[in-house]
Amino acid sequence: MLIIGLTGSIGMGKSTTAQMFRTEGIPVHDSDASVHDLYRGAAVPAIAAAFPSAIVDGVVDRGKLGAEVLGQPERMKLLESIVHPLVGQARTDFLQTSKRAGHRCAVVDIPLLFEIDGENDVDLVVVCSAAAHIQAARVLARPGMTQEKFQTILAKQVPDELKRRRAHYVIDTGSGFYEAHEQVRELLRSLSAS
Repeated sequence: MLIIGLTGSIGMGKSTTAQMFRTEGIPVHDSDASVHDLYRGAAVPAIAAAFPSAIVDGVVDRGKLGAEVLGQPERMKLLESIVHPLVGQARTDFLQTSKRAGHRCAVVDIPLLFEIDGENDVDLVVVCSAAAHIQAARVLARPGMTQEKFQTILAKQVPDELKRRRAHYVIDTGSGFYEAHEQVRELLRSLSAS
């Protein structure tokens, strides 16, 4: 089974592109959704031990947790050491299930694919990208987002230009999502032909 790593910086349309793959019948593992599930279940005890003020009513409060780690690299590393192995196991389980179901390919949606050297765990990398002004407009329109938060997030991510160079395929979401969906279909057609 071919494993497609889908990534892209914040605001580049990765989640929407992942949905396009689903629409085309390709199973997609969403790392962010996996984290949300873990914050309501398996990750709670370890996070409660490390960040007790981030637990509200028995689940992780993302806002409180973010305040504890944003701009604090050591605390962020501690959080990642708790969460990343759990997400990795969920991804492995997903891939095994997809393979058993007979899928020819599956997508793993990993926002920080390059940052965690995850490109070695996939067969090909697809990067979602758009012009910087489109990215900024999308991100700054999100509730609670500020320019400072946006810049802090960008500083932790491999620059878009470098992601594009390291990708096997780039989906340009800046020209509209209809065009992006056509690019996804073309990619899938080319993979079927090979």
